[in-house]
Amino acid sequence: MEGVHRSHNGPMASAPDPDTHEVERVLRAFTSEGRIVLLPARWSKKLVLLDVVAQSFEPGRAYAETEVNAIMREWYAHDWVSLRRYLVDAGMLDRRDAWYWRIGGTFEL
Repeated sequence: MEGVHRSHNGPMASAPDPDTHEVERVLRAFTSEGRIVLLPARWSKKLVLLDVVAQSFEPGRAYAETEVNAIMREWYAHDWVSLRRYLVDAGMLDRRDAWYWRIGGTFEL
């Protein structure tokens, strides 16, 4: 994750910015073949995973709820609804009238 900058940690985010090694550790522990296999219970690890998922959304673009659901299912088919809710709760996505847009997470500079 070199060259990234955390622009917004969201209202519930209290963990410090993860370093590259922490991101790799979390991804090894909770993903397989590019998909989430288990959501971490610890919020700080969940934030690392959510940040990676948030990067699936292009900043400045609005997504219909059906598009968001399809992206969430690709990441975590087991409970994509909770994954979507966590992204909103963490301040990485915002929503209104069945439209979503990215508002946080790390961004390439």
